[in-house]
Amino acid sequence: MLCRMTALILTALLPPLQACSSEPDWTARKCALYAWAFADALAAQGTDGLRPAFLEANEAFIAGDCRTLPDFCAKGRSEVDLLNLLTVMTMNEGMASTFVPFTCASD
Repeated sequence: MLCRMTALILTALLPPLQACSSEPDWTARKCALYAWAFADALAAQGTDGLRPAFLEANEAFIAGDCRTLPDFCAKGRSEVDLLNLLTVMTMNEGMASTFVPFTCASD
């Protein structure tokens, strides 16, 4: 019984250990997934109502391998809708909702 329980505990710990060892690969994969999600979301929603600066900030985030700190805020219904869609799409791929590069400074 003790051996079985130990085996179960070790089995449960293996996936997180593997995830830690491949973190650079996961970071690159997250960026690729975000780039795909961004392109797919734009194809689905279109660009009406999206500011050029908003689109450029997303492109810069992707071009920087998704490593730059977010420094842009979604404004207006179309941008908020795109943000919500991107958040759901990336979470469906196993990414945290905090990965999506939007932030709004609070006054």
